[in-house]
Amino acid sequence: MGERPSLNRLRLGVNIDHVATIRNARGGDHPDPVRAAEIVAAVGGDGITAHLREDRRHIRDGDLKRIQDATGLPLNLEMAATEEMLAIALAHAPHAACIVPEKREERTTEGGLDAAGLHNQLAPVVSRLTDAGIRVSLFIEADPRQLEAAIRLGAPVVEFHTGEYAHAGLDDDSERVAVELKRIADMAALAAKNGIEPHAGHGLTYENVQPIAAIPQIAELNIGHYLIGEAVFVGLEEAVRRMRDLMDEAR
Repeated sequence: MGERPSLNRLRLGVNIDHVATIRNARGGDHPDPVRAAEIVAAVGGDGITAHLREDRRHIRDGDLKRIQDATGLPLNLEMAATEEMLAIALAHAPHAACIVPEKREERTTEGGLDAAGLHNQLAPVVSRLTDAGIRVSLFIEADPRQLEAAIRLGAPVVEFHTGEYAHAGLDDDSERVAVELKRIADMAALAAKNGIEPHAGHGLTYENVQPIAAIPQIAELNIGHYLIGEAVFVGLEEAVRRMRDLMDEAR
């Protein structure tokens, strides 16, 4: 018999949006994000994350069912809290739906969702997704006010935005890195204490992932752009394996 997986094993969700970004740059069907999903499954990834944006800049509607059909991995659908995206989520019934802020002009998701300020808009979306058996996650800053809002909304999962932590590292600002890391660790502990499962993601790389992975309450990391970028040089299989190894070492 093989070894039983550790109860404290950190899950890796791989965001395949930017395979679709490359495809869409030229039109046609290559490279296919479904093939990326199959590779992630083959090398031991724990889930597939895909963001269906309002402007369809990467993942397209037709990709969703193909991704779901291609592997047995759970699909985490990142989505804005709009009626259009709610209808699509309800139709496809992904394992999870991560509600994210979305501005058409942004290059990537900039900062966390204002769950506190948008409570009344989010409440019916969270309720309808939950009623459909879809596990709701809120992509928020590691901030007490936002976590309190997630608790009030009844979200079972929060994903902490690690962008500021990543930017501090790029700026070589070790003091700010430490502050951001403590903030994320403190909020992960508080989330777990309140029965919410904490995840994390955004800007994570081989160089900065381990301190985040070492936070014991965090159950899942969602990583995309960096892995797709590395895959250009070493292949997606090797890129995912290397990230998986670093995460396991941190635990």
